[in-house]
Amino acid sequence: MPSPQQARAQASAITSGKTAPEAEASPTSQLRALFDRPRLSPGQRRIAQYLIEHITEAAFLSITDLAERVGVSQPSVTRFAAAVGFSGYPALREKLQSIALGTLAGGPAAAEENGNELQAAVDAEIENLENLRRDFADPDQVIDIGRKLSRSTPLTVLGVRISASLAEYFAYAARRVHPDVRLVTRGGSVAYDALVQSHAAGGTWVLAFSMPRHAQETLTAVRVARSAGLKVALITDLALGPVADEADIVFATGTGSRLVFDSYAAPGVMAAALLQAMTDADPERTQARLEEYEQISDQHQFFLRD
Repeated sequence: MPSPQQARAQASAITSGKTAPEAEASPTSQLRALFDRPRLSPGQRRIAQYLIEHITEAAFLSITDLAERVGVSQPSVTRFAAAVGFSGYPALREKLQSIALGTLAGGPAAAEENGNELQAAVDAEIENLENLRRDFADPDQVIDIGRKLSRSTPLTVLGVRISASLAEYFAYAARRVHPDVRLVTRGGSVAYDALVQSHAAGGTWVLAFSMPRHAQETLTAVRVARSAGLKVALITDLALGPVADEADIVFATGTGSRLVFDSYAAPGVMAAALLQAMTDADPERTQARLEEYEQISDQHQFFLRD
């Protein structure tokens, strides 16, 4: 008789392929795909990031207003449009408007007028989760990275400052199904040593978390990981930016920013999805490790009886 956790691991295995082909990718994913050009100048990257962060408003701005908001010249906006594959700003704006209108039509019903600040914060997180659900319409990328993380021995999980809590959650769960998970929650030379040692021990991947405010230590650690020969999968809220630029694969999910401190519903689900993909990647190892853990936890009475 499998344990409840073993049964959940088996029942929730991710099915490859687009199970909902009619679902459109989230606005963040669409814009990242649109703007993902390796040779964008720093000014052009500022324009791209502004559009990603303010799509529902920015899509309807004139070229003059957009240039003023970003702090660049109008010719810079025109060159940006050409750099991302459009004949000019009007063509780019038409595409942005189609994305923005889809966002407005597909988002949750706005309850802010009749609700309070806490309800508005929940509404914002619901929208983040809706966007993530749309990205999950094609789970193949999650399955692929889960497989690669599963094969990396050791597997390093990185998260400093506010991102440490998400890294700790992932590492705690990953240790149930992976033989060697190394958690790094401090930057500087401590992170440097851990990353270099991980590669020397045979590790191939790092899973990094970068939540706002984005720490310089995270950027430095990701660069160290890459220079050491490790590949980096990143869970973050920014589809573009210095940390995302350094990663091999980016899972961009929105964070709740309506309260004094951010909330992380969507990044938490993203982390859980990668954990599920890791369990699916090696079901025999998963089964054996969960059985062993159940025996140890029963022997030492780790948990209260429900």
